[in-house]
Amino acid sequence: MRRRFEAVKVNPKRFHLNQIPFLLIVLPIAFLMMLPLVYIFNNAFKPYDELVEFPPKFLVRRPTLDNFVELFRATTTTGIPVSRYLFNSILITLIVVVVSIFISSLTGYALSKMKFHIKGVLAEINTIAMMFVGTAVAIPRYVIIEKLGLINNFLVHIVPFLAVPVGMFLIKQFIDQIPNELIEAAKMDGASHFMIYRKVILPLIKPAISTIAILSFQSVWNNADVSATYINSDSLKTFAYYMSTLSSVSNPIAGIGMSAAASLIMFVPNLVFFIILQSQVMSTMAHSGIK
Repeated sequence: MRRRFEAVKVNPKRFHLNQIPFLLIVLPIAFLMMLPLVYIFNNAFKPYDELVEFPPKFLVRRPTLDNFVELFRATTTTGIPVSRYLFNSILITLIVVVVSIFISSLTGYALSKMKFHIKGVLAEINTIAMMFVGTAVAIPRYVIIEKLGLINNFLVHIVPFLAVPVGMFLIKQFIDQIPNELIEAAKMDGASHFMIYRKVILPLIKPAISTIAILSFQSVWNNADVSATYINSDSLKTFAYYMSTLSSVSNPIAGIGMSAAASLIMFVPNLVFFIILQSQVMSTMAHSGIK
């Protein structure tokens, strides 16, 4: 009976006829979800006449790299090349992802396994911080940034994004699952808190770290508001901001090809980053729930 049950189980490792009803449902949904991705890739390689034709065609007929060539040849009115914006975005994203992972994981370990007087207060403050959307705190954030002297400063792209309340919450919940006996055993062997964090905690929370990496990456890579709000010098602005200016109201047609190419450049890193780390994200969500 057991062998018979295993032979007809719903989700076997290999293909089974019982999977057909699920595939009939999942495959059409997956096909529809893939259409926007296919459109973005096709749109970036369309020549100008295909981009402006009506009704628009979904697939490119005569693929070309002219949109990318035109994009990287373009400069702003101040003479700043597009490559400078792209370099700024890459540098800012790398710094924020690495530092935010360090801060979130170290803070999550402290709030989960260390004992100190204001531990509960800090945890509550972090929870409350998750309730506020960026728009609700735009004015106090501007005042704080101005007081810190970060207006028209490269660091304004980095400092406000280093603390990720959602990330610290997820990592704390993940670390809560680690047995206290493991920590106590490391202490008995003479390990310091930082050594426990580096040698014991970090290897066990790789899924949570992957989740924070994705959250930090997307929040910074796709952000154009900081450049528009706090930066006056073009040389300090990001690629996301430059992309938002390509199809401006005053010139929506001339920049349509460059905008299509820039959209693909902005989209591909998000897609690749998520595909690589998505399995780890699912593991984090499974382990970070309320006990």
